[in-house]
Amino acid sequence: MLDYQIRGLNFDVTEAIQAYVEKRMARLEKYLDDAESYPVRVKLGGHKSDRTYQAEVTVQLPELVLRAEDTEDDLYAAIDMVVDKLERQIKKYKTKINRKLRKQGIPDLNEVESDVDQAENTDELPIVRKKTVELKPMDPQEAVLQMELLGHDFFIFLNAENELPAVVYKRKDGQYALLDTDN
Repeated sequence: MLDYQIRGLNFDVTEAIQAYVEKRMARLEKYLDDAESYPVRVKLGGHKSDRTYQAEVTVQLPELVLRAEDTEDDLYAAIDMVVDKLERQIKKYKTKINRKLRKQGIPDLNEVESDVDQAENTDELPIVRKKTVELKPMDPQEAVLQMELLGHDFFIFLNAENELPAVVYKRKDGQYALLDTDN
């Protein structure tokens, strides 16, 4: 069962929009355990300047977080695209789990989706390059400067504040974010 938290940014979410989101997201329920409740956070935003709508959905599963976003000229089209992306993600995840279990001699978890095996034909994502980096202690501001000097979208470093690995990255909106780790 999906537990919805639907928020509108720059506009109010009407009952019709909420019903549409829930109807479209119901497609995912066939892949989930009926006995559990899964939190779903939906952010819908409208941009007056370029007349586009953005839909962002995050579904918290026990061992996986599904997240997708899309921007379209129509709010309903953005919702449709996000649900399609989420469905592809969950099919890919289920396919990998089922293949892993089959290799171990355990039968498939779910026989519900017969088209899952046909949806994704790749067992692994190809890693085309491996690089080893030395983590240097620095503060996040210095890490952002290093990232910019290298012309990268992210930079991994040892956070001098807590002596743990961290990552800074450039967001789609041009701002910077910090991913920090716990002990």
